[in-house]
Amino acid sequence: MLARLTALAGALLLLAACSSTSQAPATVAPAGPGGVGMSQYAPGSQQDLAATAGDRVFFAFDSSEVSAEGQQILQRQADWLRRYPNVSVTIEGHCDDRGTREYNLALGQRRATAVKNVLVAMGIPASRIQTISYGKERPIVVGDNEEAWAQNRVGITTVQ
Repeated sequence: MLARLTALAGALLLLAACSSTSQAPATVAPAGPGGVGMSQYAPGSQQDLAATAGDRVFFAFDSSEVSAEGQQILQRQADWLRRYPNVSVTIEGHCDDRGTREYNLALGQRRATAVKNVLVAMGIPASRIQTISYGKERPIVVGDNEEAWAQNRVGITTVQ
């Protein structure tokens, strides 16, 4: 009797070890409204926002005007934010390293506010959006050339 029970337990262990499940990863987000697509990241995370909607709006030199391309990115962000109504964000305003610290802090704030205003105009409650300016204090790319400067003239949406 003991031998039969041992054999049965061994057979069950072998069966359990050989079985596998074919489930989709829990981090895959289904396609949402307005073209918000699939993501391999946790739904509602910073990585999900960046992958499905884009988290950066770039600006021209010495400007806080949101371009047509920026408007498209912000439309995708607004769609994403509607999909995750419990998520709040902070808009970071950044500048390149030309100009004074004070001037760039003010310009970074204007950029962050411009991004926020577009999202609010698209129906996202202002209470879900904070702004902060880093001016030239936190460069995204270090360098003294046009490529680096262009990457640093940005508003970045970050999930809180």
